[in-house]
Amino acid sequence: MLKEKTTDEILSLIPDGSDIIIPLGNGEPDAILSKLDESLESYNSLRIHQILELKDRKYMHKVYSNIEYHSYFMNGYARSAYRDRTIELVPNHFHQVPKIIDKRVKKPIMVCQSSPMDENGYFSLGTTADYASYFIGKVPIIIQVNEYMPRTYGTNKIHISEILGYIKHDQPLFELPSVEVKEIDMTIAGYIAEHISNGSTMQVGIGGIPNAVISLLKNHKDLGIHTEMLTDGIAELYENGVITGKKKKTHPEKIVATFVLGSKKLYDFVDQNPVLEMLPVEYVNNPINIAKEDNIVAINATTEVDFYGQCASETIAGKYYSSSGGQADFGTGVQLSENGKGFICLYSTAKNDEISRIRPTLAPASVVTTSKNDVDYIVTEYGIAQLKNKSISERTKSLIRIAHPKFRDELLFEAKKMGFMI
Repeated sequence: MLKEKTTDEILSLIPDGSDIIIPLGNGEPDAILSKLDESLESYNSLRIHQILELKDRKYMHKVYSNIEYHSYFMNGYARSAYRDRTIELVPNHFHQVPKIIDKRVKKPIMVCQSSPMDENGYFSLGTTADYASYFIGKVPIIIQVNEYMPRTYGTNKIHISEILGYIKHDQPLFELPSVEVKEIDMTIAGYIAEHISNGSTMQVGIGGIPNAVISLLKNHKDLGIHTEMLTDGIAELYENGVITGKKKKTHPEKIVATFVLGSKKLYDFVDQNPVLEMLPVEYVNNPINIAKEDNIVAINATTEVDFYGQCASETIAGKYYSSSGGQADFGTGVQLSENGKGFICLYSTAKNDEISRIRPTLAPASVVTTSKNDVDYIVTEYGIAQLKNKSISERTKSLIRIAHPKFRDELLFEAKKMGFMI
């Protein structure tokens, strides 16, 4: 039976009542999902499971009551739908997502985008391994083949014998808009860079501060990478000889990641690049595996932190914005690592200096992402505070020192009132 199908034929392979598993980011097969979105009336029920959607679609908005969208980390479109209460948000640590989905689905089928098939009959998930690779060989799979998808090495390959069918649809990949690095980002990055030694293994997230940190590491030597997300800055450091991976304890001389998101230049960098290993998130983000790397450094962001050291990184003023992602995974992993360091960054204020992001208590309805027991360093433009191994009163004093000066007296007053100052 021919595996290549038309879009109509490929849709007929998705049974009514299916749990559709879609990889994150550029693993999203636009042509198939757009056709599905136009054909929702043909289904009595569907449940769609995904992280980091790239497009707004009707199935996120309860156009039909029995069509459900389940998000495990929201991008902008799902965020809007969540505020309208038309989707489900499932709490998780990123490394647990594959098994969480596995337990939630009843009639799973994976719908994904891949590179063209190679001479051995394998498609590559390219920019993703994430939770999708967990389901290879376990559930039915249909594929959108896209010549723009790079071919990568790792455990993200699907053999033609493992799929129900595929369509061909070529379109350029989504590129992450470049983020302006501000002076405040460089200031915060400077505090972090001072604590990164040669030979460290790094996890770096997205945004101006991580980009600024990377820009300050050009004179470092033998850095390694074990990260959930591979970014343009990491590729640039590798090309400049800063990243060699020679000191890594696991996967020496390899860059380990579970998804890639950035520019076309980054996608060209990863295409058939043997230095990159794309591995499943249940491996990459497992704190036990993270801890196997000595001197691992994790850099993440939060929206606010309280005197206990609790970090609310997925809500803003008590309203949901994203989800936990891998912050707690790496926060725990660096605690277990020999000489591991975890940095959580934030600007000291919000709303044009009207609100302090360092607070006596988190805003009402805020969700704790990194607990007081797992926090290590907190960094603002006013300095760096190590909270690990510190008492509550010591944490409070350290956090007030790196708060915006206009709020320090108020914070000190609240700390005394709460009995936090000894």
